[in-house]
This record gives sequence, C-alpha cells and structure tokens, in this order.
Amino acid sequence: MVMPPMDHEPHTPAELGEGVDPMAIEGLVDNEDLSAEQGLPNAQHSGVVTSLASMGFFLITLDISIVNVALARIRADLGGDITGQQWIIDGYTLLFAALLLFAGNLADRIGAKRALAIGIAVFTITSAACAFAPTTAALVAARCAQGAGAAIMLPASMALVREAFPDPGRRARALGVWAVGGAVAGLVGQPLGGLLTTYDWRWVFTINLPVCLAMLVLLVWVSTSPKRPQPFDWIGQLLAVVGLATLVYGLIDGGHAGFGSGPVVLSLAVAVASLIGFVLVQAKVAHPMMPLDLFGAHGFRLALPVGFAFMVGNFGNVFVVALYLQQHLGLSPLNAGLVFLPSAFFAIAGNLLSGVVTNRFGARVPVVAGLLSMVVGLTAMLITAPLGLPWLMAICVIPIGAGGSLAMPSVTSVVLEGVPAHQAGTASAVFNTFRQVGGAVAIAVFGALIANPDTIDRGLRLSLGIAAVLILVAALNSLRIRPRVELAETSR
Repeated sequence: MVMPPMDHEPHTPAELGEGVDPMAIEGLVDNEDLSAEQGLPNAQHSGVVTSLASMGFFLITLDISIVNVALARIRADLGGDITGQQWIIDGYTLLFAALLLFAGNLADRIGAKRALAIGIAVFTITSAACAFAPTTAALVAARCAQGAGAAIMLPASMALVREAFPDPGRRARALGVWAVGGAVAGLVGQPLGGLLTTYDWRWVFTINLPVCLAMLVLLVWVSTSPKRPQPFDWIGQLLAVVGLATLVYGLIDGGHAGFGSGPVVLSLAVAVASLIGFVLVQAKVAHPMMPLDLFGAHGFRLALPVGFAFMVGNFGNVFVVALYLQQHLGLSPLNAGLVFLPSAFFAIAGNLLSGVVTNRFGARVPVVAGLLSMVVGLTAMLITAPLGLPWLMAICVIPIGAGGSLAMPSVTSVVLEGVPAHQAGTASAVFNTFRQVGGAVAIAVFGALIANPDTIDRGLRLSLGIAAVLILVAALNSLRIRPRVELAETSR
C-alpha cells in the first residue's frame, strides 16, 4: 500500500481511533518516519490490551448483527409495527455513526483508558436497559444510548493498542487480532441471535453483560493513558447529529405516513438545512471534524460511494431477509439465523483472499470483483425469493457475503490514496461514518417497502433491486481506481 510521507509527530488517539478498518489504521503506522519506534518493547500487559480491544470490537459488531433475527419476536412481545423494528436497528447505527469523530476527540481529551471505561460503562448499562425494556419506545431509546457507548468504545480501544505497541510491526499484528473480534461477531451474529431468541429475545442483549464486566476487570491492568487536549468542532457535531437524525426519521416516517405529511416534510427540511449548515461550517471553522479538502483526494472520492452502497446491500439485505424469513415464510428465529451461516464462512474466506489479491493486482480488481459478486447474489435472490425456499436463499446470500468481504478490506487502502498522513485517521472515520449512514438509510427505506404484509414479496424484491443497482453503479465507478502500476508512478 503506497502512503504519503509522514510529516508530523506520532498520531493522537483521535487520529488513530477515528477509523474502524485495520488496513486503514495500518497505513498510519507502516511508515518509514516511524522507524525510530521499531524494536521498542511493548507496554506492560500489552496482551491484556489486545484482548480488551478485540472484545470491544466483538461487542460493537455483534450488536449490529445479532438483533436482526430477534426483531420479529420483539415485535410480538412488545407490540408496535415495522417502524419500531426499523428504529431498533437504526437508533444504534445512527448514534454510532454520528459520534465517531467526537469519540476520538474525547479519547484525546481525557485519555484513552478513561474514555474506554466510560464507553464500556455506558454499553453495560444500556445493554441491561435493552434487556429489560418494557416497551418498544424504551428499547429504541436504550439502543440509541447503546450506539453512543459503542462509538466511545471503538476509538478508545484502538488508541490503547497504539499506546501498548509502539513498534509498528507488532502494532499491525495486534490490530489484526483486534479485527478477528469483528470477524467472529459477523460469523456468529445471526445464528447466535436466532438461538438466543428461541428462548427469549432479551438474551440477545443480556449476553453483553458478562463480556462488559470482564472488560472492566481487564481494564484495571491497563496503564493510564496520556491526555492530549484537542480542539473540536462542536457546532459541526451538533449539526451532524441533528441532520442525520431528522433525515432517518423523515425517511422512516415518510414511508408509512407519506412524504407529504407535515411532520415528515418538516423533518426532511430540517435535515437538509442542518446538513447544508454542516458543510458551510466545515468550510469556515479552524478545526473541522470533516475537512472538505479530503474530497480533493482521488481515492477518497471513489471509496465513499463504495462504502455507502456496500452497507445498503449488506445491512438492507440482512434486515429485510431476516424479517421475510420469519414473518412471511414462518421460520423460527434459529432457522432464520442459520440461513446466513454459509455466507459467514465464505465471508471469512473472502477476507483472507482480499489481501492476497490486493497485493497481486492492486485494489481495483478485488473491489470491482467483490461488488459484482454482491450484485449477482442480490439479483439471484430477487429472482428466486418468491419461490419461498430458505435453502435457495441461503445459497443466494453466499456471493453477497463473499463479495463484500473481498471488496471492503481493499477499499480501506483506496480511502487513504492521496490523503495527507496527518488526515489519515479523519479520512478513515469519515469513510466509516458514510458506511453507517448507508446502512441506516437502507433500513429506513427498505423497512417501508416491506411494511405491508400483503405486498412483502414485492417490497423484498424492490429492496434487493435498489441495493443491486446502487452496488452496480459503485462497481462501475470503482473501475476508476488507479491500478498498481499507475499508483507506483504517482508516488515517485
């Protein structure tokens, strides 16, 4: 991976922790200007830090995937409609996406260890609140707060890894172990959610509690982190939260009440005004949370639509298919979760293959091939879903999972193409925010399309068709990714 030269001091926790993707973070540390750190010993209890970070990423990823299979049982127990089911997922995703940049800055201000302790505490309390929620509204509120806790946990845990492993090579390996937590969560999420929901859907959230308590115990052995007060764009953060929240609300409610209704029109107007205001603020403030000059980088501009489209296909597919399997085909939560199991195994293979293919051919080949594989899977499911055969749907989701896992690791290297080293963490964070927003928008739109039980077949196919078209457009746009030879010439 070709990186621009490093031109400043070692990165702060916010810069290192804002992104989610280990390959992007590896770009921050795999640099000759950090050669002075090579060979430095690990911090005391560095193994504890690795375990702690991996457990945190496991929980964050698990609570995105495990809940989908439980939605039908939650609705049967707590009541409500498809709108409530959408907000149970989107509440978590929305706050997680909107607060990632703030959370990185928080780790700087108060120290990564203290920030992680706060994040774990919030995640623990809100997981218990989800498990004991008496109503759908209470569950949605708890899920929003849980997403905020997840946002605080992620950059703080990654910053601790940076502090514990000053040697770049060892740090890269530690981040690889960290990534395993997310991979395992992706593998077991739907099947585990189905198994737990068979007994009681509340176990989907209760299972977080012992893991959180174990993390708090492990945190005792971690050294105190340094504090590095950093300026922060509070106005931009407020506008981002308001803009994203009102956008998702308008899309969800508009799908049910109609986009001409007063509250929906007002919500979408506030969203547009807030997001425009956010862009204007970013252009004027001294320390923007999303520097607009990032969009001048060729790779960054190409990666954003890929990340957005991928999450539309990934989140949207799992959401609508899980509900379709249970509410239309009558599968149990466990059997519905098992439909996704073959795809998860192929996704692991895709992740392993992605690095090999990228090293051999550059990023363009795996990105385009992976996205086209997702298009094939979505199209196949679109055609065959009306047959109502779960085993056939399990086959169709395989190229979706395998293709996405082939494409996304390679995209993280494209994100940093042409981005100055001191903005690499911010670029990765913005990329991941776009990804999460794509997932939230997909659930808002697709949920409205499958809300009517009498037209759920048509809604499912329309949802899958929208996802396939978006990913196809992203694949065609990704043909503009510079091949390895051109990148090498550009970097000279």
